[in-house]
Amino acid sequence: MSEPVLIPPSEPRGKLFVVVCSSGFENAAQVRSALMFASLAAAAEYRAILFCVQNAVDVMVKGAVDRHETPEAGTPSLSQRLAEAIELGVEIHCCTQVMANKKLSREDLIPVAHATGAMTLIELVTKASGTLSF
Repeated sequence: MSEPVLIPPSEPRGKLFVVVCSSGFENAAQVRSALMFASLAAAAEYRAILFCVQNAVDVMVKGAVDRHETPEAGTPSLSQRLAEAIELGVEIHCCTQVMANKKLSREDLIPVAHATGAMTLIELVTKASGTLSF
């Protein structure tokens, strides 16, 4: 179920930025912020990774944003932030243990999301020049 995600040896140190998100639909503002910061890092030419744990995994289930989003006036929608992140090349990873606990498979996730183990997150944050958590 877990896809190993290795950092290429040629990747320059300092060009990896990891955003960890544990919030889900119960705090959509946090998810939007996580997506926004990952997008900013990608736009600044970092390899930007959004690593979803806990309730953030629910956001990456196919069709979930359409079913759960409540747009707020004057605020970019969650679907807009997600589309922007994908367009800018943000890598989206979902924790395989959380997926197992929620009885989700890789096929349940949006097409661009990776099912990734916890050790990969540890490896990524030890090599990243910066991390944020939401």
